[in-house]
Amino acid sequence: MTKTVLSFIFVMGFALVHLSSKYLSFIKDSPRNKFLSFAGGVAVSYVFLHLLPDLNHYQQKVGKTLNHGIGHYLEDHIYLIALLGLALFYGLERLVKNSKKKQGAQSNSEEVAVSSGVFWVHIASFFLYNAVIGYLLIREEYETKWGMFFFFLALSIHFVANDHGLRKDHKQKYDKYGRVLLTVAILIGWGIGAITVVHELIVSILVALLAGGIILNVLKEELPEDQESSFVSFITGLTGFSVLMMLV
Repeated sequence: MTKTVLSFIFVMGFALVHLSSKYLSFIKDSPRNKFLSFAGGVAVSYVFLHLLPDLNHYQQKVGKTLNHGIGHYLEDHIYLIALLGLALFYGLERLVKNSKKKQGAQSNSEEVAVSSGVFWVHIASFFLYNAVIGYLLIREEYETKWGMFFFFLALSIHFVANDHGLRKDHKQKYDKYGRVLLTVAILIGWGIGAITVVHELIVSILVALLAGGIILNVLKEELPEDQESSFVSFITGLTGFSVLMMLV
Protein backbone atom coordinates (compact mmCIF):
# COMPACT_ATOMS: atom_id res chain seq x y z
CA MET A 1 0.00 0.00 0.00
CA THR A 2 1.48 3.35 -1.04
CA LYS A 3 1.99 6.24 1.37
CA THR A 4 -0.65 8.33 -0.46
CA VAL A 5 -3.31 5.63 -0.25
CA LEU A 6 -2.56 4.95 3.41
CA SER A 7 -2.65 8.66 4.25
CA PHE A 8 -6.00 8.97 2.43
CA ILE A 9 -7.44 6.18 4.60
CA PHE A 10 -6.19 7.94 7.72
CA VAL A 11 -7.43 11.38 6.67
CA MET A 12 -10.89 9.89 6.17
CA GLY A 13 -10.49 8.44 9.65
CA PHE A 14 -9.75 11.93 10.99
CA ALA A 15 -12.88 13.22 9.25
CA LEU A 16 -14.95 10.44 10.78
CA VAL A 17 -13.61 11.27 14.26
CA HIS A 18 -14.76 14.90 13.96
CA LEU A 19 -18.15 14.06 12.50
CA SER A 20 -18.94 11.34 15.03
CA SER A 21 -17.48 12.87 18.21
CA LYS A 22 -20.82 14.44 19.21
CA TYR A 23 -22.26 10.94 19.56
CA LEU A 24 -19.65 9.78 22.08
CA SER A 25 -22.03 10.06 25.01
CA PHE A 26 -19.68 8.22 27.38
CA ILE A 27 -17.44 11.32 27.61
CA LYS A 28 -18.68 13.58 30.39
CA ASP A 29 -17.31 16.49 32.40
CA SER A 30 -18.76 15.74 35.79
CA PRO A 31 -17.23 13.56 36.97
CA ARG A 32 -14.52 14.09 34.38
CA ASN A 33 -14.26 11.11 32.09
CA LYS A 34 -11.00 9.19 32.45
CA PHE A 35 -10.72 8.95 28.67
CA LEU A 36 -10.02 12.69 28.49
CA SER A 37 -7.12 12.35 30.91
CA PHE A 38 -5.88 9.33 28.97
CA ALA A 39 -6.09 11.39 25.76
CA GLY A 40 -4.05 14.15 27.41
CA GLY A 41 -1.32 11.66 28.30
CA VAL A 42 -1.18 10.34 24.74
CA ALA A 43 -0.96 13.87 23.30
CA VAL A 44 1.83 14.89 25.70
CA SER A 45 3.76 11.73 24.83
CA TYR A 46 3.42 12.45 21.11
CA VAL A 47 4.55 16.06 21.52
CA PHE A 48 7.67 15.23 23.52
CA LEU A 49 8.72 12.10 21.63
CA HIS A 50 7.88 13.22 18.11
CA LEU A 51 6.87 16.84 17.57
CA LEU A 52 9.60 18.47 19.67
CA PRO A 53 12.38 16.35 18.12
CA ASP A 54 10.89 17.31 14.76
CA LEU A 55 11.29 20.97 15.71
CA ASN A 56 15.02 20.42 16.06
CA HIS A 57 15.02 18.95 12.57
CA TYR A 58 13.16 21.99 11.23
CA GLN A 59 15.48 24.37 13.12
CA GLN A 60 18.45 22.87 11.32
CA LYS A 61 16.68 23.25 7.99
CA VAL A 62 15.56 26.85 8.31
CA GLY A 63 18.02 28.28 10.84
CA LYS A 64 20.07 30.02 8.16
CA THR A 65 16.95 31.46 6.53
CA LEU A 66 15.73 32.92 9.82
CA ASN A 67 19.17 34.15 10.82
CA HIS A 68 18.66 37.61 9.29
CA GLY A 69 17.61 40.96 10.74
CA ILE A 70 16.38 40.59 14.30
CA GLY A 71 16.65 36.82 13.87
CA HIS A 72 20.43 37.20 13.84
CA TYR A 73 20.30 38.05 17.55
CA LEU A 74 18.12 35.05 18.44
CA GLU A 75 18.79 31.35 18.78
CA ASP A 76 16.47 28.39 18.42
CA HIS A 77 13.96 30.34 16.32
CA ILE A 78 11.60 27.39 15.89
CA TYR A 79 11.27 26.87 19.63
CA LEU A 80 10.46 30.55 20.08
CA ILE A 81 7.73 30.17 17.46
CA ALA A 82 6.38 27.14 19.35
CA LEU A 83 6.30 29.28 22.48
CA LEU A 84 4.43 31.92 20.49
CA GLY A 85 1.94 29.23 19.40
CA LEU A 86 1.31 28.33 23.02
CA ALA A 87 0.82 32.02 23.89
CA LEU A 88 -1.56 32.57 20.96
CA PHE A 89 -3.77 29.63 21.91
CA TYR A 90 -3.69 30.74 25.53
CA GLY A 91 -4.86 34.17 24.42
CA LEU A 92 -7.70 32.56 22.47
CA GLU A 93 -8.74 30.54 25.51
CA ARG A 94 -8.83 33.69 27.65
CA LEU A 95 -10.91 35.39 24.96
CA VAL A 96 -13.37 32.48 25.07
CA LYS A 97 -13.57 32.44 28.87
CA ASN A 98 -14.10 36.21 29.08
CA SER A 99 -16.82 36.02 26.43
CA LYS A 100 -18.59 33.25 28.37
CA LYS A 101 -18.48 35.34 31.54
CA LYS A 102 -19.91 38.32 29.70
CA GLN A 103 -22.65 36.28 28.03
CA GLY A 104 -23.44 34.58 31.33
CA ALA A 105 -23.78 37.92 33.14
CA GLN A 106 -26.20 39.11 30.48
CA SER A 107 -28.34 35.95 30.49
CA ASN A 108 -28.03 35.04 34.18
CA SER A 109 -27.29 31.48 33.13
CA GLU A 110 -24.28 29.24 33.71
CA GLU A 111 -24.84 27.24 30.52
CA VAL A 112 -23.92 29.80 27.88
CA ALA A 113 -21.96 29.82 24.65
CA VAL A 114 -19.51 32.51 23.65
CA SER A 115 -20.38 35.35 21.29
CA SER A 116 -20.54 34.70 17.55
CA GLY A 117 -17.45 36.81 16.85
CA VAL A 118 -15.31 34.92 19.35
CA PHE A 119 -16.68 31.62 18.03
CA TRP A 120 -15.50 32.36 14.50
CA VAL A 121 -12.07 33.53 15.65
CA HIS A 122 -11.67 30.40 17.75
CA ILE A 123 -12.80 28.08 14.95
CA ALA A 124 -10.54 29.88 12.44
CA SER A 125 -7.52 29.13 14.64
CA PHE A 126 -8.45 25.46 14.88
CA PHE A 127 -9.15 25.39 11.13
CA LEU A 128 -5.47 26.27 10.55
CA TYR A 129 -4.46 23.83 13.30
CA ASN A 130 -6.31 20.98 11.56
CA ALA A 131 -5.14 21.94 8.08
CA VAL A 132 -1.52 21.68 9.22
CA ILE A 133 -2.22 18.23 10.66
CA GLY A 134 -3.84 17.15 7.39
CA TYR A 135 -0.81 18.39 5.44
CA LEU A 136 1.65 16.64 7.74
CA LEU A 137 -0.29 13.38 7.44
CA ILE A 138 0.81 13.05 3.83
CA ARG A 139 4.02 15.11 3.79
CA GLU A 140 5.68 14.14 7.08
CA GLU A 141 8.82 12.02 6.60
CA TYR A 142 7.79 8.87 8.48
CA GLU A 143 10.48 6.23 8.98
CA THR A 144 7.90 3.44 8.64
CA LYS A 145 4.18 3.07 8.01
CA TRP A 146 3.84 2.54 11.75
CA GLY A 147 4.99 6.13 12.19
CA MET A 148 2.01 7.35 10.17
CA PHE A 149 -0.29 5.06 12.16
CA PHE A 150 0.92 6.50 15.48
CA PHE A 151 0.50 10.03 14.10
CA PHE A 152 -3.09 9.14 13.24
CA LEU A 153 -3.75 7.37 16.54
CA ALA A 154 -2.36 10.11 18.77
CA LEU A 155 -4.12 12.94 16.99
CA SER A 156 -7.42 11.08 16.61
CA ILE A 157 -7.53 10.69 20.39
CA HIS A 158 -6.49 14.34 20.73
CA PHE A 159 -9.27 15.41 18.35
CA VAL A 160 -11.89 13.70 20.50
CA ALA A 161 -10.70 15.68 23.53
CA ASN A 162 -10.49 18.91 21.50
CA ASP A 163 -14.00 18.44 20.12
CA HIS A 164 -15.28 17.90 23.63
CA GLY A 165 -13.73 21.17 24.82
CA LEU A 166 -14.93 23.15 21.80
CA ARG A 167 -18.46 21.77 22.16
CA LYS A 168 -18.46 22.74 25.84
CA ASP A 169 -17.50 26.33 24.91
CA HIS A 170 -19.67 26.83 21.84
CA LYS A 171 -22.66 24.52 22.39
CA GLN A 172 -24.87 24.01 19.31
CA LYS A 173 -22.77 26.33 17.16
CA TYR A 174 -19.93 23.87 17.27
CA ASP A 175 -22.09 20.92 16.25
CA LYS A 176 -23.76 22.91 13.48
CA TYR A 177 -20.71 24.64 12.00
CA GLY A 178 -17.50 23.97 13.89
CA ARG A 179 -17.07 20.23 13.54
CA VAL A 180 -17.91 20.40 9.82
CA LEU A 181 -15.38 23.17 9.22
CA LEU A 182 -12.67 21.33 11.13
CA THR A 183 -13.39 18.21 9.08
CA VAL A 184 -13.07 20.26 5.89
CA ALA A 185 -9.81 21.76 7.19
CA ILE A 186 -8.26 18.32 7.62
CA LEU A 187 -9.25 17.37 4.06
CA ILE A 188 -7.99 20.66 2.61
CA GLY A 189 -4.63 20.26 4.36
CA TRP A 190 -4.29 16.72 3.04
CA GLY A 191 -5.33 17.83 -0.45
CA ILE A 192 -2.71 20.59 -0.50
CA GLY A 193 -0.08 18.07 0.54
CA ALA A 194 -1.23 15.64 -2.15
CA ILE A 195 -0.82 18.11 -5.01
CA THR A 196 2.06 20.34 -3.94
CA VAL A 197 4.91 20.84 -1.49
CA VAL A 198 4.67 23.97 0.66
CA HIS A 199 7.96 25.81 1.26
CA GLU A 200 9.74 24.22 4.21
CA LEU A 201 10.06 27.57 6.03
CA ILE A 202 6.26 27.95 6.09
CA VAL A 203 5.79 24.33 7.16
CA SER A 204 8.41 24.73 9.89
CA ILE A 205 6.66 27.78 11.32
CA LEU A 206 3.24 26.12 11.17
CA VAL A 207 4.50 22.92 12.81
CA ALA A 208 6.09 24.97 15.60
CA LEU A 209 2.83 26.86 16.17
CA LEU A 210 0.99 23.52 16.13
CA ALA A 211 3.30 22.05 18.77
CA GLY A 212 2.72 25.03 21.05
CA GLY A 213 -1.02 24.79 20.46
CA ILE A 214 -1.17 21.08 21.30
CA ILE A 215 0.77 21.61 24.53
CA LEU A 216 -1.57 24.42 25.59
CA ASN A 217 -4.71 22.48 24.65
CA VAL A 218 -3.59 19.53 26.75
CA LEU A 219 -2.59 21.63 29.74
CA LYS A 220 -5.81 23.65 29.78
CA GLU A 221 -7.82 20.43 29.97
CA GLU A 222 -5.68 18.73 32.61
CA LEU A 223 -4.53 21.41 35.06
CA PRO A 224 -7.65 23.27 36.33
CA GLU A 225 -8.79 21.98 39.72
CA ASP A 226 -12.45 21.88 38.72
CA GLN A 227 -11.66 19.34 35.99
CA GLU A 228 -11.02 16.57 38.55
CA SER A 229 -8.56 14.97 36.15
CA SER A 230 -7.42 11.37 36.63
CA PHE A 231 -3.65 11.24 37.18
CA VAL A 232 -3.65 7.46 36.76
CA SER A 233 -5.40 7.69 33.38
CA PHE A 234 -3.07 10.49 32.27
CA ILE A 235 0.02 8.48 33.20
CA THR A 236 -1.42 5.35 31.58
CA GLY A 237 -1.92 7.19 28.29
CA LEU A 238 1.49 8.83 28.47
CA THR A 239 3.39 5.66 29.39
CA GLY A 240 1.51 3.31 27.09
CA PHE A 241 1.88 5.49 24.01
CA SER A 242 5.52 6.28 24.81
CA VAL A 243 6.35 2.58 25.02
CA LEU A 244 4.59 1.88 21.72
CA MET A 245 6.50 4.66 19.94
CA MET A 246 9.85 3.51 21.31
CA LEU A 247 9.22 -0.11 20.33
CA VAL A 248 8.61 0.72 16.66
